[in-house]
Amino acid sequence: MQQLLNILLLGTGGRERALARNLLRSERCGRLFMQLRDVPGAHYADFNSMDFEEIARFCGQNDIHILLPGPEKPIVDGLADAIDSNPLAPSTRVIAPAAIAARLEGSKEFAKEFMAEEGIPSPRFMPVDKETLHEGLSFLESLPGPYVLKADGLAEGKGVVITPELSEAKDTLEEMINGLFGEASEKVIVEEYVEGPECSIIIATDGEDYLILPPARDYKRRYDGDRGPNTRGMGAYSPVEFADADFMGKVEKRIIIPTLKGLKDRDIPYRGFLYLGIMNIEGEPILIEYNVRLGDPETQAVLPRLDSDFVEVLEGIADSTIGIKRIEVSPMASAAVVVMRDGRRVTTICGMAPDVAQAADRAYADIRAALMSGAERAVGIEFRSDIGRTAPDSDRQ
Repeated sequence: MQQLLNILLLGTGGRERALARNLLRSERCGRLFMQLRDVPGAHYADFNSMDFEEIARFCGQNDIHILLPGPEKPIVDGLADAIDSNPLAPSTRVIAPAAIAARLEGSKEFAKEFMAEEGIPSPRFMPVDKETLHEGLSFLESLPGPYVLKADGLAEGKGVVITPELSEAKDTLEEMINGLFGEASEKVIVEEYVEGPECSIIIATDGEDYLILPPARDYKRRYDGDRGPNTRGMGAYSPVEFADADFMGKVEKRIIIPTLKGLKDRDIPYRGFLYLGIMNIEGEPILIEYNVRLGDPETQAVLPRLDSDFVEVLEGIADSTIGIKRIEVSPMASAAVVVMRDGRRVTTICGMAPDVAQAADRAYADIRAALMSGAERAVGIEFRSDIGRTAPDSDRQ
């Protein structure tokens, strides 16, 4: 009989609820601890996600085998390094890269320079800070527009500004460098604008081998029709209409394999999930960004389509045996809709059906049923009504 694995899941959002539902279905899951109180079958764990010493102590006391962080900040700040070197948690393996590898998300400058050095197709760029502001303004003038400005550091999904006006781009660049997004935008990446449909591809890797999870498309804009500001995500669906075998073969050859090889050549170990934000430019994949974790809300749309045991995937990452693991994907489609109240994400409702449009209909039917079950629940509730019904625009970059 295979060992039951005790798992600690960090995070308090819809992604973590989706992960919990999936993990609890596994025959390999022993006890699941998480920071949400109301998940049937899971044990509540009360601690600060950034207190790595406290987390190590908890792992040791509760015989945690697998530690899976959802949010990016503890990963970028070195959670894996802290737990791996802590004698309080000798049996705990963290499903996340070390801080040196997490710079792929923590610093857009590092990520873009890595892409350039490895020949990975990506838009032209220039890093700009206070000392190089003049050169940055000149680089903006050399671009045809629209203009893309990205905070170098973590900005909770809100550090990207796209504007069609050169004058506005110049003003925004100065505002960002002077603290618009705090420390995250002390350095700004000015990036060439490219246009095309986008998709999110997440791989599970032990640094040598990898498995590709089903691709998804997410919606970042706040309102229907892709209007309003960028958010951390308003919904997603899977499968992706253009991510066929030919396109995915190009993604592997031009992006995934060079990425893992580039990390290995630099002696940068990578263990965990790697998110690729990819744009389709007339059938050719262009890499827009890396994340060093499972995406949110993509995870909510992807996990329901997995027919295989997700705990086996986590074990493959932890034990460097991902090469002998397999992922079985349901032919059913999924659509996940984020529900908000007063600007805060409350939950994510996912529908499953033979195609994306029907899956969206089921998700919205479940939302309506939930709202009708209690009038007080409907107060202040907001959500986009076009998830899975219209494709998201390509202007997030």
